[in-house]
Amino acid sequence: MAEPEVFVLLDERGQRRLVSGGEPMARIPGLGVLSLEKLRGAVGRRLAVGERSVLVLSASRRDRMEGLERRAQTVGPKDAASILFNADVGPGGTVIEAGAGSAWLTVALASAVGPSGRVVSYEERADFAEFARENLRRAGMGDRVEVRVADVAAGIRERDVDAVVLDIPDPWTVVTVAWEALRVGGAIASFSPNVEQVRQTVEALARHPFVDVRTVEIIERELEVRDTGTKPSFAPLGHTGYITTARKALERLP
Repeated sequence: MAEPEVFVLLDERGQRRLVSGGEPMARIPGLGVLSLEKLRGAVGRRLAVGERSVLVLSASRRDRMEGLERRAQTVGPKDAASILFNADVGPGGTVIEAGAGSAWLTVALASAVGPSGRVVSYEERADFAEFARENLRRAGMGDRVEVRVADVAAGIRERDVDAVVLDIPDPWTVVTVAWEALRVGGAIASFSPNVEQVRQTVEALARHPFVDVRTVEIIERELEVRDTGTKPSFAPLGHTGYITTARKALERLP
């Protein structure tokens, strides 16, 4: 089964608008109503919409994240990529997420597990859960994700899951239930803005046979390449958060 059909419309200001292929006609804020057939025929080209012009492309994974509406603070592409790699999230996997928020990270997880995988996202706030569901629908990932309104610290129903990914203020409160839910060798990953959160999380991990405990900070600096020369951008994307990962084992080495 192929990934759901989603287009991205890029304007001259760099704004991205996602258009899901689930309906024959799509209403696009600020542009009006367009047919999916018209978009399919314009992929790779400029499309005139009234007095405006947009470039039509098939949406990439990054487009599916950055084209979403935001409400809560989001995990950006640089951190999402590290989480996916270090938690070994891949096709066919089952992932538990806590803190759906605007569903940015949820979209990345759903894309990584593919059509045969599954993501269960725990979100305590019902309004955030509904907002996340709508963003997932727009990104074409709604069928792969169950957004569950519940406190993940109260327990995870699933067992033998491949990864537990936490974007919540107190990830240390979920370490025990995460260990119970994970398969042997499965990974836990948490994203935390400050070091005190990291310290408490690592201390909680140490009370269980988790191994390969590691915390990283990802710094991204873009380069501006022009005819006059190449130089670092004046707007580097520095600290956003710390990523702590670990793997479940049944015993630890001495």
